[in-house]
Amino acid sequence: MKYLCLVYVEEKTLNSLPRNERVALSDESMAYCEKLQKVGQLLAASPLHPVETATTVRMRDGKTSTTDGPFAETKEQLGGFLMLDVPDLNDAIRIAAHFPAARFGSIEVRPMKELGCAD
Repeated sequence: MKYLCLVYVEEKTLNSLPRNERVALSDESMAYCEKLQKVGQLLAASPLHPVETATTVRMRDGKTSTTDGPFAETKEQLGGFLMLDVPDLNDAIRIAAHFPAARFGSIEVRPMKELGCAD
């Protein structure tokens, strides 16, 4: 089953870490992703650019509007994601719990719906 792990962190907290600690955290995250990929559990992963680079898009009454930044003001921001293919939710939770960013923020684990393709 596929799960999407949304990694939420407080950018201010990460940015306040000394550079060597940020680099070590990034290296640890990359090593963990490589380990998961080697055993076939990681389908995709990526960090995101800072929240100030986000644009929120809405369609109302046939008109598109855009807003700089995320939709909601929150303490933690979406910082990246992991897409997993594991047997069940317990495996996804175990993987999320060991991802380095879980020590600083939170990781939302959600099952992905399978979309059927029409022939």
